[in-house]
Amino acid sequence: MERGKHLYREVVPLTAMVTMECTNVGLNTLFKAATLKGMSYHVFVVYAYALAALLLLPSPFFSFRSRELPPLSFSVAWKIFLLGLIGCTSQIMGYTGINYSSPTLASAISNLVPAFTFILALLFRMEKVSLRSSSSQAKIIGTIVSISGAFIVTLYKGRPIGPTPSPSISLHQLLPSPHSNWVIGGVFLMAEYILVPMWYIAQAQIMKEYPAELTVVFFYSLCVSILAAIVGVISEPNTSAWRIRFDITLVSILCSGIFGSFLNNVVHTWVVRLRGPVYVAMFKPLSIAIAVAMGVMFLDDTLYLGSIVGATIISFGFYTVMWGKAKEEMAEGGEIGDLESSSNQKVPLLSSYKTQEMHS
Repeated sequence: MERGKHLYREVVPLTAMVTMECTNVGLNTLFKAATLKGMSYHVFVVYAYALAALLLLPSPFFSFRSRELPPLSFSVAWKIFLLGLIGCTSQIMGYTGINYSSPTLASAISNLVPAFTFILALLFRMEKVSLRSSSSQAKIIGTIVSISGAFIVTLYKGRPIGPTPSPSISLHQLLPSPHSNWVIGGVFLMAEYILVPMWYIAQAQIMKEYPAELTVVFFYSLCVSILAAIVGVISEPNTSAWRIRFDITLVSILCSGIFGSFLNNVVHTWVVRLRGPVYVAMFKPLSIAIAVAMGVMFLDDTLYLGSIVGATIISFGFYTVMWGKAKEEMAEGGEIGDLESSSNQKVPLLSSYKTQEMHS
């Protein structure tokens, strides 16, 4: 029983999040290749999320018939709409920021997501911090260390390790920047990565009130698709931009709709409910190390010293945070166990006292 609980709370979320980060790297590569073929990112968001909503269409019917779930109130529906608004806005901000700057700058600023999420989780009392507690110290130090490692991977190259391969398509070259204005791009990207932690926090709040991942993600995907369509019609009035070509564009939309908008959001929502928003945000720096590893293995990228040093630091910081959260959960479990044992000890004493009164 304890082993199954450990697998469910520790091993499965970790495996699922690492798998999703690997998948996201592949989806980003597909998306960047599709944009080179002329695909609009507004059109891409509309179709990808519409496909996810279509796949999740049966889920509300099962949720509404469930006796364990509370009814979908107006309050929950309004929060899901706000979640969709945050998600749609953050994606448009992110793609606009990359358009003005570069994916490299986007990767660098995305490293701040764990710090922003940690601060918001503290403000909303989703995380507890006691500076005298070793678990809290581990979470703070681990977050800072992992962010530092991610900045090293992004900004420091160093000398190449091993033979330099022939020039090939790399992860950072797939989406060239037509407008090299890093200041404007940085402002848009900063806005995106402030909204992403807000998305995690709002998601966690919704899961407390309505713990049905598939239904929440269905309505979220539907909201994002509708909102993105409204923005897309204004920004892309040309009808030819909405035609899907049977090439890498169609492959990118199908894969992103199934594995990104559908599966990735369901996994993220489930892990947020199970482990909290800070746990999910901590995989953001780890994703950069995964991107470097996949670039070396599948895209024949050059492995540099900065990537190895940064990935090592990221791993150290990541596991420090995981150790701190595990120790915190063990302490909370011990407190609950002590309360239960003390209450169990009080019941026999009370019953024996009543028995003695009856006999007397």
